Amino acid sequence: MTENVGVLGANAQSSGAVRVVNAPLPTTYGDFEAVGYLDQDRGEEQVALVYGDISGGEEILIRLHSECLTGDAFGSQHCECGEQLDSALRAIVAEGRGILVYLRGHEGRGIGLLAKLQAMKLQAEGLDTVEANLALGLPVDARDYRVAAEMLHDLGVRSVRLMSNNPRKREALLRHGIKVSEQVPLLITPCEDNITYLRTKRERLDHYLPHLDAVVRSS
Repeated sequence: MTENVGVLGANAQSSGAVRVVNAPLPTTYGDFEAVGYLDQDRGEEQVALVYGDISGGEEILIRLHSECLTGDAFGSQHCECGEQLDSALRAIVAEGRGILVYLRGHEGRGIGLLAKLQAMKLQAEGLDTVEANLALGLPVDARDYRVAAEMLHDLGVRSVRLMSNNPRKREALLRHGIKVSEQVPLLITPCEDNITYLRTKRERLDHYLPHLDAVVRSS
């Protein structure tokens, strides 16, 4: 990996993601390296968790994980985000190398925490996730993956095996010059509280969720 540029070096750059720090991060999954970036276009701090030797930059198993405080930290059953984060980190360690890019500013598909909570209230009243966002006058999905691609480029990654069910993530990486050699499904067993959320993802947002067929047949 390249050397840290430091905060002053980061502030001197006019735009884009710039690396600020590398730090060891032992976790319950394994020993990662946390690589911190500053996205100077948006003023957001971002982090990539790197496991193992990613030199060569080809066929790297990765996850672009959108920040979800309620799912990742609080164990919300409204979505499957926390379980996807857990599964992705375990898969990377099992693979022996890989990267999880944790994308801050993506809360609620990019609408922010408070707006997401407002949308969740509307969903409890009967709207799906798409309808709730639109009812609030907000985009269905406001996420941008430019910074993720910039971070991967900085880490020397040229092609990836992308853990995702979302076709838009693949399209975004390709658009920003990262080859996607394989899209690896990250399928989580649904529960009563998130089945509507997951069906909306599949039916309205084109996510690859074939395991819901069995749930539909049994319901």
